[in-house]
Amino acid sequence: MSEAAKGAAGLAQRVLEMSGARYERLKRALDVTFAALGLLVLGPLMAVIALVIRWRMGAPVLFRQVRPGRFERPFTLLKFRTMHDTRGADGELLPPPQRITPLGVWLRKTSLDELPQLFNVLRGDMSFVGPRPLLASYLPYYRERERLRHRVRPGITGLAQVSGRNRLPWDERLELDARYAETLSLALDARIVLATLVKVLRRSDVLDIPLDHGGFIKERAARGEGG
Repeated sequence: MSEAAKGAAGLAQRVLEMSGARYERLKRALDVTFAALGLLVLGPLMAVIALVIRWRMGAPVLFRQVRPGRFERPFTLLKFRTMHDTRGADGELLPPPQRITPLGVWLRKTSLDELPQLFNVLRGDMSFVGPRPLLASYLPYYRERERLRHRVRPGITGLAQVSGRNRLPWDERLELDARYAETLSLALDARIVLATLVKVLRRSDVLDIPLDHGGFIKERAARGEGG
């Protein structure tokens, strides 16, 4: 290998292994660049999806929910709506498996329901890679180490998502989130993005019905943790 090639390879390695403020600045610049490009390229597809949702389910087109972000600061998470709001005789919403629509199942299987989060990335609420933003009601149930997940911006995809996603036990999923937050590495980010693309194309580790978000709280409460 020539000296020039060795120098270029060394520079690339140093960039991938940078840490601290430089890593955050570069990652943020990449997030903004690719979010803007993504919205430009995928904008027509997002418009079509929005029109179909409006036609099949009516308004609103987007699902909005406040989630804790970096440093547990709240932000409004955006997704394409995948469920209707049908209520039972008692006035309560029906369970998610009874409310998700065929279109919603398809959007979840293809991960297209996550596309509006490009706006979250552009606004600085989220990053492309990071721990997934979970419900605010989970906060009292986290162990001390698991709170490390909130040292970084939440992501559209993350280490837990490419390691098994919702099929992983909660303890393992949150440990992977903490491990990611301890590792400031563009090399790891790049590997997660590539693994995510493979999983999306193969539609692997995707649940056909919405996740039971109450399972985490029930599991921790049964152990006498949090609350």
